[in-house]
Amino acid sequence: MSKRPCFVFIMTDQHRADWLSCAGHPVVKTPHLDALAADGVRFENFYTASPVCMPNRASFMTGRYPSVHGLRYNGCVLPASANTFVDVLAADGYKTAAIGKSHLQPFSDNPPDWGDVEETGPIEDAWKLDGTDYTQEEPMHYEADGRFQIALPYYGFQHIDMVTGHGDRCGGHYQQWFRENVSNWRDLQDRKNQLPHDYTCPQAYRTPVPEEVYSTVYIRDRSLAYLEQAAGRDEPFFLFISFPDPHHPFNPPGKYWDMYKPEDFELALPYDAHRNPTPPMQWLHENWKGGGGQKSPQTAMMIDDRQLQEAMALTAGMIACIDDAVGDLTAALQDLGLADDTVVAFNADHGDYLGDFNMLLKGSLPFRSITQVPFIWRDPDGPSGTTSDQLVSTVDLPIAILERAGVRPFFGTQGKSFLPHLEAGSAATHDAVLIEYNDSMPRLGFDRAPRVRALASKDWRYTVYADEDWGELYNLADDPNETNNLWDDPAHVATRAAFAEQMTHHLIHQMDESPRSTRRA
Repeated sequence: MSKRPCFVFIMTDQHRADWLSCAGHPVVKTPHLDALAADGVRFENFYTASPVCMPNRASFMTGRYPSVHGLRYNGCVLPASANTFVDVLAADGYKTAAIGKSHLQPFSDNPPDWGDVEETGPIEDAWKLDGTDYTQEEPMHYEADGRFQIALPYYGFQHIDMVTGHGDRCGGHYQQWFRENVSNWRDLQDRKNQLPHDYTCPQAYRTPVPEEVYSTVYIRDRSLAYLEQAAGRDEPFFLFISFPDPHHPFNPPGKYWDMYKPEDFELALPYDAHRNPTPPMQWLHENWKGGGGQKSPQTAMMIDDRQLQEAMALTAGMIACIDDAVGDLTAALQDLGLADDTVVAFNADHGDYLGDFNMLLKGSLPFRSITQVPFIWRDPDGPSGTTSDQLVSTVDLPIAILERAGVRPFFGTQGKSFLPHLEAGSAATHDAVLIEYNDSMPRLGFDRAPRVRALASKDWRYTVYADEDWGELYNLADDPNETNNLWDDPAHVATRAAFAEQMTHHLIHQMDESPRSTRRA
């Protein structure tokens, strides 16, 4: 590569690390992502900074943890005053574009549910409002015909094709395009018109929306069009392609609905596989057996085996649809003569319990199923056909991208570049990575909105729940499925104490170092 690299960064939503065939999944087939991994490096120990959408996406953009960048839980916003690595690339001459899901601002207009909170006085919050319009992703802007003009740059992106929501009724620019280009759009998006099926899994919906106008294909086509334009320019580009799938609802379109059969999937980790379930797990189990519902459509739940197998089959179908789109995108890079100058990365914002301990979706229990996600880094000038066991976090991604682009990050980032550690036998990028989870409301039996911090090393996962007298300690080397909580085991008191001290140091570093002082005291 003789000139500055271009970047294509592909992100999926709610996609666990082991749901790729190149990662060893016995059923799911992802030939195009496998080919990308065969031409690059697949990371086996990549962890999210937070196991839910918005906080982790903001960590990707800033290289900072949620407690520092401010988008602490779903429903918050990334402050407009926040610099992003995309801002840095744009300032250094890159063309920048985002096509698909952003989710740096709320894309619903649902009112918040904070639970019991203290009443405030005439001033509500600790910070003064900055006057920024944080409704750019909300539905009201996309109800009119035509195309809503987002205020640019949008967190550093000079071009935006916004897709909000999930499933077959995504919003944003996609919804405006759908209404304009699909004559029977009302019928296709009427829930009464779903196609026949016998699935009983919650949120399983057989969409009548054809594959060729489904959101995954829309994002693929818009991305292909951008690449065609980029091939004719001299400036390097950063293209962020973000698919809303395989996040629920479970509605793969067309042939992808029955590409996999529920009975193909094994439920290897039933609830009974956990030797000493934590209080939230016990609450979920009692809620399930007692016929309780969800706090919200996004709240974790337990369901029966057949329903979980159905969710797994439909998730696999949505992943297959994305894999086909990735194949078209990587083929286009070759056809357009861009492949030799473009770094391609594949990642996800978080995972899904997807059957582990009979659980579905994600939440406050940071099992590896929701905190570990796929990460593939394909660099024309880098190693190929290898796997890396380096511990890497979402906060590391922008640092590595900027290093590869030859530009320094801004002051106040918290990640480290993994680029110096790609070769076998390299020094460790991290000894352990921090994972934050904050909720906006009490759920799963908590009497207050949970605040959770976890440290994951190659061999251990240590988790503290604020103000609770219990926690988690798992020996990942001996117990990779996290079935035996050693928190109260007398034989592991020293290990727990060592992680408590290490966690203290991590939390001390959760101070915003930016902006730097302007004077010496």
